[in-house]
Amino acid sequence: REEVFDEVHAQDYMVYANLQLGRPAAARAVLDEAKRYAAWQAPTPIAYYALAAMPARYALERGAWEEAAALDTRRFGVPYVDAITHFARALGAARSGRPDAAAADVEALRAASAALQGRDAYWQEQVEIQRVAAEGWVSFARGERDRGLALLREASEREARTDKHPVTPGPLAPAREQLAEMLLLMGRHAEAQREFEAVQQTEPRRFRAVHGAGRSAELAGDRDAARRHYGNLLEIASKAETPREDLATARAWLARN
Repeated sequence: REEVFDEVHAQDYMVYANLQLGRPAAARAVLDEAKRYAAWQAPTPIAYYALAAMPARYALERGAWEEAAALDTRRFGVPYVDAITHFARALGAARSGRPDAAAADVEALRAASAALQGRDAYWQEQVEIQRVAAEGWVSFARGERDRGLALLREASEREARTDKHPVTPGPLAPAREQLAEMLLLMGRHAEAQREFEAVQQTEPRRFRAVHGAGRSAELAGDRDAARRHYGNLLEIASKAETPREDLATARAWLARN
């Protein structure tokens, strides 16, 4: 039914917005409410997108990698929808330091892409971006850092050439943000800062990107940029639900600087 599609579509946006505002409990409440549609039969395949995206967002935006790796979301039989769960699972496993556990989901992404070949160019490319990024994190987790970085650069460049589909408030995890996080993990702070700042041109006021930009700038010694990004973070999350270590650290740094 069309009205159910409208509701779950809006709920995905609400989950996304609450997570950006530092309100995971509010996001969780929306996610729990959406469970009543667990057996819903949608009028069109894309209508299932939100049902797969919400639990994946909830795990990935919080950096809950083990939780992401264990996602047990309903399979919908729609390649680009099921790819959402496979991507989150693969990313979660790799970032938990278990690259071998990501193998089946990376293969599932490859199969989803093949199933879309010649049928839907837009969604095939979105799935390919997810596959490339997932393989990048698997390589990184295996110690192949240069290959991981190259794959994340490829994913971010490909994503930059595509438009956002109206069904989604944004990528599950922007590829350029993932690239920035990998650079930060490698200690390449100035480069990470540039990439986090670039994310904000297309995905403004994303919590992870703004926090990452502040942290990278702090570690790179760019005090003016760190002040700007940390200040922006505290403004974005001014109504965060509970004390958070990331916000407390930003607040403490600003107090000293």
